[in-house]
Amino acid sequence: MAVSFFGLAIFLFLTLDSDFTSSPVSAASEGVQITYGSVMKLMHEKTKFRLHSHDVPYGSGSGQQSVTGFPNVDDSNSYWIVRPVPDSNAKQGDAIKGGTIIRLQHMRTRRWLHSHLHASPISGNIEVSCFGSDGESDTGDFWRLEIEGSGKTWRQDQRVRLHHVDTGGYLHSHDKKYTRIAGGQQEVCGVQEKRPDNVWLAAEGVYLPIAESKHASS
Repeated sequence: MAVSFFGLAIFLFLTLDSDFTSSPVSAASEGVQITYGSVMKLMHEKTKFRLHSHDVPYGSGSGQQSVTGFPNVDDSNSYWIVRPVPDSNAKQGDAIKGGTIIRLQHMRTRRWLHSHLHASPISGNIEVSCFGSDGESDTGDFWRLEIEGSGKTWRQDQRVRLHHVDTGGYLHSHDKKYTRIAGGQQEVCGVQEKRPDNVWLAAEGVYLPIAESKHASS
C-alpha cells in the first residue's frame, strides 16, 4: 500500500519540533534542499531501484532485518527519515553538508540503516541491514554523506554516496536479485571500492524546508 505525500506531510506535522514553523514540501521538482527530519526514498542511480526494507530477517549472516532494492516506485516500505547522529547539535530542518555523518531511519519499522562485517547473502560483500529502534542506535548506523560535484549541501538533484563509518563500505546495489522471500528485489550491500555503481539520488519524498525559529525576528 502506498503512502501519499499528504499522508507523509501529516506524519511530519505530528513529529516536528515545537519551534519549527515552516510547512513540509513534496519533492515535485529537482533541486529541493534535503534537511534533517525529511522523509524520502533513495534511488540507486544505475538500476533505478529504491532502497527498501521490511520486517523480514535475513536467513544468513546477522539474521537482522533485511534491506533490498525495490523495483516499484509506489511502495511505503521504501521511505527513510534523515536523522543526525546522537549528541549532535543539528536540528530538524537544518541543511546537511557534504562530509556530515548521518543516520537513515526506516519509517515503517523504525529501525536504522545499519552495516557490519557479516557477508551479504548473494554476493558475499558487506551485509547491510536494519537494526535497533527509536531509542537504540550505535555507530553501525553511521553513514558519511559524500556529494559528487561542487555542491556543498545535499539537494535532491545531486548524486551522492553513503560511506559507512565502521566498515568503510559504500552503500551499493547491483542487478543480482533474490528469488525466494524477496523475489524480484535486488541485493543491497556494502563494497569497499568507490565505484560508479554505488551512487544514489534522493527521489520521492516530503522534505522540510530550511528551519526558521518561530521566535526569529521578521
